[in-house]
Amino acid sequence: MTSTSSADDRARTESVVNGIAQELRTLDDGVAWFSELSPARRQEVLREVGHYAMQAHITAADGRAGVERSGVKRTANPAVMICMDPPRHGFSGLPADEHVTAFRVLVSVFAVADTRRRRTHCKDGCGHSWHDPPS
Repeated sequence: MTSTSSADDRARTESVVNGIAQELRTLDDGVAWFSELSPARRQEVLREVGHYAMQAHITAADGRAGVERSGVKRTANPAVMICMDPPRHGFSGLPADEHVTAFRVLVSVFAVADTRRRRTHCKDGCGHSWHDPPS
């Protein structure tokens, strides 16, 4: 994979995830996109989305609200991991059959945390390009 392709992949991930967080696309649309990726790319995306979530300073409360939003059972491994205090990392290390569940949880929790931060830290404007997506 070339560095341009990798940059394009990261930009696409950012677009999909922030589109879901800002309710410009549905979680199911994001899951459909994620499901079409290769197993290796899914792991990369889980690392990227995990990074986004941590940058949004997720809390255990965000984790619980995100799990509810995700439609994933509270007892699923990714749900348990994200609701710990502090939330756990390492979603890309989960077995491949849990990747879609992990994606649903991570994106949903990121959406909760990012919405909270947009309403508090960024309410008067900010320099985050992803808070002003193209129409």
